[in-house]
Amino acid sequence: MIKSATLGLLFFFVSLLWIKAEQLYVDPRTGNDTNPGTKTQPLKNLSEAARRVNLNKEKGETTITLSEGIHILTQTVLFNNDKYSVNNRLVIRAEVMPDDADWTPNKMPVIITAVPLEPGIGGEEAKGIQPEVSHVTIEGLRFTGSPDYTYLDHDNLRRSYPIWRDGKKLDDLLVTQCMFAGNVDVLPLHVGVIANGYGLVIDHCVFFNCKIPVVFWKNDGKKGSRSAMRHSLVYGGYFCGVWTTQGTNGDEFDFHHNIIANTSTVWIREKGSKKSYRASDCIFVNYNKLAGYGSGPLSDSDATPTDFLEMKNVQTTGTVIIEKDQSKRNYLQLAEGSTGSELNAGLFKK
Repeated sequence: MIKSATLGLLFFFVSLLWIKAEQLYVDPRTGNDTNPGTKTQPLKNLSEAARRVNLNKEKGETTITLSEGIHILTQTVLFNNDKYSVNNRLVIRAEVMPDDADWTPNKMPVIITAVPLEPGIGGEEAKGIQPEVSHVTIEGLRFTGSPDYTYLDHDNLRRSYPIWRDGKKLDDLLVTQCMFAGNVDVLPLHVGVIANGYGLVIDHCVFFNCKIPVVFWKNDGKKGSRSAMRHSLVYGGYFCGVWTTQGTNGDEFDFHHNIIANTSTVWIREKGSKKSYRASDCIFVNYNKLAGYGSGPLSDSDATPTDFLEMKNVQTTGTVIIEKDQSKRNYLQLAEGSTGSELNAGLFKK
């Protein structure tokens, strides 16, 4: 009788641990959406993982692990089960992370946003992963541009948003060790990450030939976590290197150890913004304008005064060189001997 009671308690606690640590695996090569979603029997699509996560109302953390390979999103992957906390997060991650000993660039899961376009402001837009919940981490993934061309007509564009968050009250979205790679002519990537709300943190990310790497968008004007961009590399931003708005308070925004190179405008602010910002321990080189205003997808970026930006230990000379050899571990990151190597900007934290 005692033995049965002990086994019952053990089963109870194991069940609690399982609930707290919901885990789903996604492999587009070997998976099937009727599988249980385990490592040995993975799902095929991230959208199916999101569907199951949204249905599970048990409190606790969730980890969705993506295998290497090409993950094609044919519909927006929406997460709307707002049950997470700082310590029990929703994590969407690569199976092998950049700091793992056996990592190589081709082990990054590749996310292609092939979502049907919908009407938006100034044209049409396609949203990839949309976490409409707080306390989310997205890590170790590579995002491509859209297979659709950007230009529609003089007044309208097509736009790809690999990561989008709409809720102005939401908080705590960490995007770390991710790569966003586009091409203005054949795979345009309009904005890598665009998020309303609070606590958007871009950490150790690489943005290669994106129109706009990240937009720190709007919030409800109340209190939330600090937003930040740190240890990230922006190369070839053909509109800007970073975009802040009226909702991004300068005294609640950390910007440090970033490299912005070969970029049209380094810093875009929402038109009419009076906010001040600080940039420290950064490199800004080979740009057309240090600052400009923007007001929408079709806005231009005429040069504006730069007195809003306090720069401390910011280097504006030198040559940033990108590694183009696909066999190298630092592919599409700083090449050996490039300006900025000491800043630890890029995918690697160690």
